[in-house]
Amino acid sequence: MWAMTLIISSAILDELHRYANEAAPEEACGLLFGEGNTVLRALQTANVAENRQHYFEIDPAALIAAERTMRDGGEAIIGYFHSHPSGSVEPSETDAAMAAPDGRIWLITNGKEAAAWQAGACGEIFERFTPIPLDCQSTNSLTAGS
Repeated sequence: MWAMTLIISSAILDELHRYANEAAPEEACGLLFGEGNTVLRALQTANVAENRQHYFEIDPAALIAAERTMRDGGEAIIGYFHSHPSGSVEPSETDAAMAAPDGRIWLITNGKEAAAWQAGACGEIFERFTPIPLDCQSTNSLTAGS
């Protein structure tokens, strides 16, 4: 399934922190694209949740388009990101309730720090998420997209 570490460039992580800070006090969200355990690109999407200060919902049109592109041989969606303006980078009970046990990554940022989690059927946190260490590589070859 996944290697034990999620590899993400410092440029992409910086973009995710920026998205979180710009959206605050609302939650930012989006998709993570990559190969295996490496994030190659992040795409910020609209948060269409009714209460965006406490919840996130990735714009279904953006998610469906990305899934369709992936099925047609395009970039693989390896996970999702969202922000917690409250400061915690740990998944909430709501996150666990919303996460499918599909093995995808959930990266959570508070605008300064970030943590990654894998969604599964028997996770350590709320029986859904298992923590994954981040390997933040300093490289200009990987960038975020919006």
